[in-house]
Amino acid sequence: MGRRPHPKNQGQKSPFPRLYGRHAVFAALANPERSFRKLHVSHETARQFEMPAGVTIQYGDDHDLGRLIPADAPHQGFVLEVEPLESVWLGDILAAAQGDAKKRPIVVLDQVTDPHNVGAIMRSALAFGARAIVTQDRHSPGETGTLARAASGALEKLPWSRVVNLARALDEIAEAGFWRIGLDGSADTDIETALAATTPCLVLGAEGEGLRPLTREKCDQIARLPIAAEVESLNVSNAAAIALYAAARRG
Repeated sequence: MGRRPHPKNQGQKSPFPRLYGRHAVFAALANPERSFRKLHVSHETARQFEMPAGVTIQYGDDHDLGRLIPADAPHQGFVLEVEPLESVWLGDILAAAQGDAKKRPIVVLDQVTDPHNVGAIMRSALAFGARAIVTQDRHSPGETGTLARAASGALEKLPWSRVVNLARALDEIAEAGFWRIGLDGSADTDIETALAATTPCLVLGAEGEGLRPLTREKCDQIARLPIAAEVESLNVSNAAAIALYAAARRG
């Protein structure tokens, strides 16, 4: 798929994303589309694992590694400084969908800003066979160690398209034959009814605010999750996981 460079990083002392934790780092090292700058490892880690060839390695103690990432982040003896992944062109994602008989969903996030939530949604999207995730360039997190850890390897495998105009992207998605389902707890229709036999595009709104009016207008249908009346709403990453499961279980 065609990709374009994306400038966002995790906004720490380095201008490049720093991934940490065994799972996130190993997944990145296994990704042929990744470019690595430096792998920081503790001396204890270096004794337990075979260090990858072709990567610059900096040794230090746990304190040294801890200074490279957010306070109290669990690095597990690994911090990998990388070049950001390039954004996948939405047109390439939609073109690939045309030749695939499987009704795999696309997930669109409307200004979901918490990197923990975006990473967790990526993890669920990959687990339940989603085709890709789409976010807006602005008002959404860039690639960070926090997001990568929450994604648990999905950042390296799930196509991620970051678009300038989300409304225009939703138009393109509809033109490609996807049925755009916005999630909202006030809807009359439940998610399973809305999904039916469609090729779904699941649209989820920001934490607290939900879908913006224009995004809501772009949806073909608004649906709710079948949760108890005693619970006002679910965390957006939990809601995404349930909707993705509902989409996957149809087949």
